[in-house]
Amino acid sequence: MRIGLLTDGGCEDASGGSAGWCDRLVRGLAQHEFDVYAGHAVCAGGASGADGAGRSPDPGARCSPLPWSPSGLPPQVRTVRTAPAGPAARDGGAALGRRGRRRFLEHFTDLVTAVRGAGAVNSAADPAGSVRPAGAAGAARFAEGLYGLAALAAEHGGLAAALRSEPAVRTVESVCRTPGAQRSVHTAAVTDYLAFAGELERALRPLSFDWYGDDALGSVDLCHAVSGGTTALPGLLAKRFFGVPLLVTEYGVDLRAHYLAGHCGGQGASTAADTCGGHGASAGPLAPGASVPPGASLPRLSAPVRALLAAFRRALAAEVYSQAALITPGDARIRRWQQKCGADPAKLRTVHPGVDAERYAAVGEAADPGDPYTLVWVGRTGPGKDLVGLLQAFAEVHRREPRARLRLFARPAAGEEEACYLAHCRSLAAHLFAAGASDDLDVHPAAAGPVSFEPLGSDGGRTTAEACASGAVTVSASSVEGFPHTLVEAMLCGRATVSTDAGAVVEVIGGTGLVVPPRSPRALADACLALLGDPARAARLGAAARSRALELFTADRNTAAFRALYLEVISRSPVHRDAVGAYGEPLPFARPAEALVPVGWGSSAPQAGGGLPAGPSMAGAAGGRPWAGTVVGAGPLSGSGSGFGFGFGSGAGAEGFEGALSGAAVGGGVWSTSAPTWSSVPGPAPDRSAWPGPAVGASAWHGPAPDGSAWHGPLGVVVKEART
Repeated sequence: MRIGLLTDGGCEDASGGSAGWCDRLVRGLAQHEFDVYAGHAVCAGGASGADGAGRSPDPGARCSPLPWSPSGLPPQVRTVRTAPAGPAARDGGAALGRRGRRRFLEHFTDLVTAVRGAGAVNSAADPAGSVRPAGAAGAARFAEGLYGLAALAAEHGGLAAALRSEPAVRTVESVCRTPGAQRSVHTAAVTDYLAFAGELERALRPLSFDWYGDDALGSVDLCHAVSGGTTALPGLLAKRFFGVPLLVTEYGVDLRAHYLAGHCGGQGASTAADTCGGHGASAGPLAPGASVPPGASLPRLSAPVRALLAAFRRALAAEVYSQAALITPGDARIRRWQQKCGADPAKLRTVHPGVDAERYAAVGEAADPGDPYTLVWVGRTGPGKDLVGLLQAFAEVHRREPRARLRLFARPAAGEEEACYLAHCRSLAAHLFAAGASDDLDVHPAAAGPVSFEPLGSDGGRTTAEACASGAVTVSASSVEGFPHTLVEAMLCGRATVSTDAGAVVEVIGGTGLVVPPRSPRALADACLALLGDPARAARLGAAARSRALELFTADRNTAAFRALYLEVISRSPVHRDAVGAYGEPLPFARPAEALVPVGWGSSAPQAGGGLPAGPSMAGAAGGRPWAGTVVGAGPLSGSGSGFGFGFGSGAGAEGFEGALSGAAVGGGVWSTSAPTWSSVPGPAPDRSAWPGPAVGASAWHGPAPDGSAWHGPLGVVVKEART
């Protein structure tokens, strides 16, 4: 099948997943074709990786719209389209006439009105801070405004100028000042309206992309968005205008990140470029159409703007979840957020992020358990990692066990915030320990002091496997965490772990490590001492951790899960298109007649043994008796058809077959065969000799014995008996 992969411009940052996730997914599904649509891509020179016209990039060029592996784009990637960046993203689109302006203001008013009073955190009514639902009327109005703007953008080539216009800002102001708005919006000033209009313009830029046509998203069989929010917005439009089913994968919730960061679209970052408002974008209170240089610091958004943006993200998330065929959260924590935002639990399929296990096989299978008195920390520096609490806990560990050491392997700082936090931690380590904190890697680790800061990464640093191999215990003190990739890597290395209960840590660790409350240095110190003083227990936990990681969190398992999900989505929501020839002429007989036969499958709940409780009955056949066999496997029918599934007959000569099906229904629910008289023959030939043709994808039927006792023939089905 042909997949439209919707990303936010980078596989490394896709939905908070690990580096190379998109690359591994595409390479692991070689039987499918992929069209990649990147919301934003910045190359080495700071320009967009493509011009947005759909031209495939040069795999050998340094400037690539997606960070694929060094071997270049996989062969199954047909095209890569990226969104225009910078001035090109804010220009374009024909000027709206009087009727167009009136339609724009109507749809824009519907969208802003639906946003103004929805999505606030109702802390007074619910101490847990649940997200207040917008209601059916508000959701319908939001959808009407969103799709109306999308249709208008398709007609006029974009709405960038209209969304930045003065009437748009005045509409925001008038709607927010009417009764019914959130309490936090009542204090908004003119600068807040300008800031919200600018953020809304960036978030709605996907409406103006040239991705919606019969030669783009309209021609794919499935849209797979690797994040929610504005990354999935093109998939919404493809579903709306072309009927293409949408699969949404989230390894990080956009709305939750907004609440945590306090910046528009950011996840704690303090710098941003002018992007299309994707999942990883962050922006400050800028006027509509304004941009900032890459790396420039942005002021924090005011409370009214944050409340309005949270309401918009909440309404957009609810619409994405309602239109998606399936939703794949990365862990139970994200699953709970999705359900709170309106996702149907029946659509949710938890798929954990996968890690390439081959990179850690040498360390995991080695006999060396690592230094029994060394604690290892691996990751990025930042306030959410709580290295200050870790250093305080290690001070107690070192006091009670002087031989203990702590090695901190830090990835390069991603911004000024991380660099300042790392400098603060080094200063604290030098203050807490008399020997100081060493940064000199030429010194032997035993003589470098109890704490050392070492680089991690390709620029002269250690790999994660080498870092985990240096100690017997890997520790994590995070107070805010998503899916703990570094803990999974430590588990694959066969190392025992001590971690805090944050994010999906408990779900990942299970019973193979020690978990303590976050921001509790004393509890963290006690857990570390428990493993440092018992090497045998640490070894047992490490072996159990590696077995758990190999079973649940490998890249192969992740790819296999999406392979099955693609087939499930297509079997439930196939795209029906009119077949045309090479010159656009209609092909009236391209679809088989059997695809038009109505068939009722009954309940979809699997029975014991993987069967379905009710099979189909052929409409119009004599007797109309249901088929009595069982389906092979518990999942949806898929593959090429190889068997039949109808009960048919006439009067006393009716035949009832029992057996098992394997294969897919043709046309989304009807089985077919190449027998020329399949639909007209209600039973075997009068002389009970043989069927007149073979079944689809299998050998021919061999008729029953003259007494009509049994049927024979290997069809990929198990035929028990043909009773007369």
